[in-house]
Amino acid sequence: MKFSGERQALLSPLQAVIGVVERRQTMPILGNVLVSGRDDQLTLTATDLEVELVARAQVSIQQPGEVTLPARKLLDILRALPEGANVTVAVEGERAVVKSGKSRFTLATLPATDFPLVEDIGAQHAAAIAQSALKRLLDKTHFSMAQQDVRYYLNGMLLEIAGEMLRTVATDGHRLAFCEFGINASGGSVQQVIVPRKGVLELLRLLGGEGVVELTIGSNHVRVQVGDIRFTSKLIDGRFPEYGRVIPVAPPKQVRADRESLRAALQRAAILSNEKYRGIRLSVKSNVLLLQSHNPEQEEAEEELEVAYSGEEVEIGFNVTYLLDALAAVDGPNVELGLTDGNSSCLVTSIDMPSAKYVVMPMRL
Repeated sequence: MKFSGERQALLSPLQAVIGVVERRQTMPILGNVLVSGRDDQLTLTATDLEVELVARAQVSIQQPGEVTLPARKLLDILRALPEGANVTVAVEGERAVVKSGKSRFTLATLPATDFPLVEDIGAQHAAAIAQSALKRLLDKTHFSMAQQDVRYYLNGMLLEIAGEMLRTVATDGHRLAFCEFGINASGGSVQQVIVPRKGVLELLRLLGGEGVVELTIGSNHVRVQVGDIRFTSKLIDGRFPEYGRVIPVAPPKQVRADRESLRAALQRAAILSNEKYRGIRLSVKSNVLLLQSHNPEQEEAEEELEVAYSGEEVEIGFNVTYLLDALAAVDGPNVELGLTDGNSSCLVTSIDMPSAKYVVMPMRL
């Protein structure tokens, strides 16, 4: 196998797939990238057995074939070469020689036949969605995913296609984030799949351009085509909690506030909250929201904020970090806090864009 191309033409697809190459892996081949070349098209594939990324590049193929090369070493070599340099890679036995100008590098290879590939995912659902819309769905919910929870199905994000609606839901048991968007979908009834945390974060990194992406859901995998990059992730086999039961429907006490003012007041009050539990007390009465925090050193903070509220007085405690995360994700200048009583969860929504919803569970203070 032999191919040559401009440095950037090789560097860009390699940078696109390098995110899934683990620095420490149980199988040496997972530290390599599969390089396949034919018809002047080079395909680079990387995987960690959970997420697979495939990127393409237009180069000159002198001898077609396929081989696996050490991914990070190849990346470091290409980064270190001068801009505009021409690079030639030739496989000679169990070695690959990378040449550029007066530079020459010899890399160890591993057989391409040993590389684990995901071929057909058995598509059951397909949808076309704008890149910006999919990015928004992931952006608005990913921060609520659990990290290394024993309830493994929480260590990921629920992707739900129901009719012409695509929904993303994430929860760690203490808070929940929900977002939905209308799409052009084909397939049967409601389908729910759980995409693992690493897959969600990797996909988020790839999204950001214009145009439409193809989303395909199979029995064990989800696949997204983003331009020249193909993303495939295994799914978490588990049952996601019934999120519809968690989201309060029309909470009776509606507190309306300026998002930035509320965020700033919460950040100030958080300074003196307990570093471990991050508890903060919200007391709401006629057009006034009082925020209070204290810590084991007997230090206290108090903030008073003007809000639009005309119901009866209510007092409730929350983890301030969860409230701040929800406010950071809400769109628009005005936010609505939906409360029921001192022991029920709080629903955070934007008055202007209600397609995203955030639920924060209360805590005892």
